[in-house]
Amino acid sequence: MLIRTNKHSEEFMKELEKQLKALANARRLKILKYLEKVNKASVGDIAREIKLSFKSTSRHLAVLRAAEMVFADQQSLMVFYSLVNPKPLIVRQILDQC
Repeated sequence: MLIRTNKHSEEFMKELEKQLKALANARRLKILKYLEKVNKASVGDIAREIKLSFKSTSRHLAVLRAAEMVFADQQSLMVFYSLVNPKPLIVRQILDQC
């Protein structure tokens, strides 16, 4: 017996898994909450706020970016991050609870 799968459903589940993995980290939640408060910040500003090294903060931002939760805006040598607009439903719900 063949089990049919809905390709759209599989893609949705993969995207949801990526988002949940990105949100399953306290530092990344702090980053999202900070960006919600300030709207836009550089990696250095975010690193200072969450008390983490520049390199580690950049890695966390890369995970959030891959999960399409933050947007990176390169301005000359600086990269500024902000929450994507509109925020994914799961991000809105979690930020409302934090």
